[in-house]
Amino acid sequence: MDKTKTKLLTQKQIDYCMECGLCTGSCPVSREMSTFSPRQIIKRAVLDPDGGLVHSREIWACLSCASCSARCPADIDFPEFISSQRQQARRAGNFPQESHHGILQAIAGLQTHDLKQQRNGWAEKAGVFRDSGEYFYFVGCLPFFDVTFRYLNLSPLETARSVITLLNKMGIEPVISNNERCCGHDALWCGDQETFRKLAEWNLAVIKSSGAKTVLFSCPEGYVTFKNYYPKYFGALPFEVLHMTEFLARELPKTGLSFQASSAETITYHDPCRLGRLAGIYEPPRQLLQLLPDTRLVEMERNRENALCCGTSAWMECSSFSKAIQTERMQEAIQTGAQTLITACPKCQIHLTCAQSNTDTDLKVMDLYTYLRQRLHETAGEKQSNIHL
Repeated sequence: MDKTKTKLLTQKQIDYCMECGLCTGSCPVSREMSTFSPRQIIKRAVLDPDGGLVHSREIWACLSCASCSARCPADIDFPEFISSQRQQARRAGNFPQESHHGILQAIAGLQTHDLKQQRNGWAEKAGVFRDSGEYFYFVGCLPFFDVTFRYLNLSPLETARSVITLLNKMGIEPVISNNERCCGHDALWCGDQETFRKLAEWNLAVIKSSGAKTVLFSCPEGYVTFKNYYPKYFGALPFEVLHMTEFLARELPKTGLSFQASSAETITYHDPCRLGRLAGIYEPPRQLLQLLPDTRLVEMERNRENALCCGTSAWMECSSFSKAIQTERMQEAIQTGAQTLITACPKCQIHLTCAQSNTDTDLKVMDLYTYLRQRLHETAGEKQSNIHL
């Protein structure tokens, strides 16, 4: 056996894996695509050391949602395994099918160069921000999503505007940088280490120059990439990394801000894969929603570590199988009787909005931060905290 093919797995894990199959029953892709199986993929890597797997199409079908790993009795980190295989696949000339005509990959590639951006126009009307300071809000790719997905009558930048409003109400004037780049998440999960490294190096330099002590993320993918992969490739970070739900759940109750009651609205919450299974953050979003008076949170049948993926990852391989997974998730949300489906991931919002547009339901799909902002009392913010000291 070629050890380089399975370097992330011990022999004990491989032996256990060959006798199991729990991953296949847990995998949302396997339920829609009968030829796909995480266990069989590992088996192919072990039994075909000459590279049969890295030339296959199945290697790109994985959503890296970690449903399999969450249940694996051998503790195999299948997303990490598939990521390493994708790096080899790319070197072998095997590339994924890019979604949306490859526009998001092209944008990421352009950002590896020294280009002038106009990223912050939206923020000037959203609130007050700085060029340097203690808190850095990493906006990520929301400005590009905003342009790309207008056809869905969706504005992902509304998330960022809402975050600025909430932080300002808390007395925080965050740093927002015009020089920020994509975090590199998609490049990393598409096996493109070179692009990932360039983007990461640029972002680290930008954040260090701002003097920020804490970097806040509304995007789970940016958060996980900084939290888990920047240290892996570049060593310990000189700043704290927090997801916005962690920060708000911890600090918002201290500020004296309050929320308006609704007309007994029922909502449900979708756990993003990156925020949930990959980062272990389940309760902070729910704690924030529980701050809202006269609002009933009803869980979908599959929630927290069992939550179903939104169906696609890293803007690739958006197939009929992806659409089926998205539709299945929307049906779960509808069955709760909720009027609004809340999520804390821009990609989940985009994918589920796309699925909703193909149904006759009037279920609203909203991001968590916009929902919180819309429920703030009009007079909220008069008692501001000193968190930004």
